[in-house]
Amino acid sequence: MKVAIAGAGNVGRSIAQELVDNGHEVLLIDREPAQLRPERVPAAKWTLADACELSSLQDADLAGYDVVVAATGDDKANLVVSLLAKTEFAISRTVARVNRAENEWLFTEQWGVDVAVSKPRLMAALVEEAVSVGDLVRLMTFRQGQANLVEITLPDSAPFVGHPIREIPFPHDSALVAILRGKRVIVPTADDTVEARDELVFVCTSDVEEEVRAVMLGKRGAPGS
Repeated sequence: MKVAIAGAGNVGRSIAQELVDNGHEVLLIDREPAQLRPERVPAAKWTLADACELSSLQDADLAGYDVVVAATGDDKANLVVSLLAKTEFAISRTVARVNRAENEWLFTEQWGVDVAVSKPRLMAALVEEAVSVGDLVRLMTFRQGQANLVEITLPDSAPFVGHPIREIPFPHDSALVAILRGKRVIVPTADDTVEARDELVFVCTSDVEEEVRAVMLGKRGAPGS
């Protein structure tokens, strides 16, 4: 996969290193000469350019990339980069960094944003996830499909503890994508069971979040009900 990252600060470089380590081709773009430090991620390509300028993105051959990540420290710049990537280069996937929580409402598909990553929201979600057992925590919103990544840590009293997944009446527009059990990450099958203290990770629409919560925490759909 080819990924272009606008913003070569600490965040952009960290993303680039992870992607390079996973075998992807990465381009880092920044307009500040001081940020161009190729020795930090030597396997990535680097270019000095303003990612908010159409001509700069054309020179960087942005159309040849699969994903664009807008990772600057300026929300306005991240919106412009996302919009140009979508409208001018037909990039299939855009991910934008939200720096200020009050700007989060702008990061929608109208601005070309497929996935908005809000640092304040993510930190709050991680705090909730760390202390919440028996509740649903929203971790991330996928803007294009209006779907959310949510997590539920099962309490001992959850009705389907010890039961195989095939017996659980998941609502429509929801999918159990992973079970986190201790240090293990389980890709669930119909025969896998859920256990107390499992962290269940779902993708679901906002409309069915409450149904997912109700089924998994026993307000409805319990065995024998």
